[in-house]
Amino acid sequence: MAFIKGVTPNDATPEVRAMYARQQSAWGYIPNYAKAFSLRPEVLARWGQLQAEIRRPMDNRRFELVTFAAALELRSSACALAHGKKLTDFFAEEEVLALAERGSIAALTEAERAMISFSRKIARDASKVTAGDVDALRAQGLSDAEIFDIAATAAGRAFFTKLLDGLGVEPDAAFLGLGPELRKSLTVGRPIDFREPEKMPVD
Repeated sequence: MAFIKGVTPNDATPEVRAMYARQQSAWGYIPNYAKAFSLRPEVLARWGQLQAEIRRPMDNRRFELVTFAAALELRSSACALAHGKKLTDFFAEEEVLALAERGSIAALTEAERAMISFSRKIARDASKVTAGDVDALRAQGLSDAEIFDIAATAAGRAFFTKLLDGLGVEPDAAFLGLGPELRKSLTVGRPIDFREPEKMPVD
């Protein structure tokens, strides 16, 4: 559900249908955010390219931790749910829940704690970031290039979440399948859509 009406698969241009097909291949259905982007599919394509380039130098655990931290601070249910779920590849569900509620868990390294703090500060108010915040990351052995990657990840998440939340895009009903405690903890903004996700026929 959203405040704007996206293009239905039946009314879609070949470009939008191709975009829907790619999204359905990745998710198993057409996600709500794709329906919003159906009005400007070229923007989603450019965002995907930027996102891929931002995450290219980072390992998956670091990218997911930094993204999850930014999503929580930005109060994006969709991104907190999606990336919280991905974090279960690296942590137990109970640890992801604790990370969401307390901001840190024993399984994190000191460098990861510093990254999470930095990401949340950028998402909350980047004008409050100081040279000391960057020095704290350097003290954990992070290079300036790695610090750029973390900042770019958090800033990029702000673009995506603010666009979706500004258009009223709700998280997909598929997230209702998460454990109830984790689902409740990660629904930090808009509620989850109750409608069954839409799918295109597979040729």
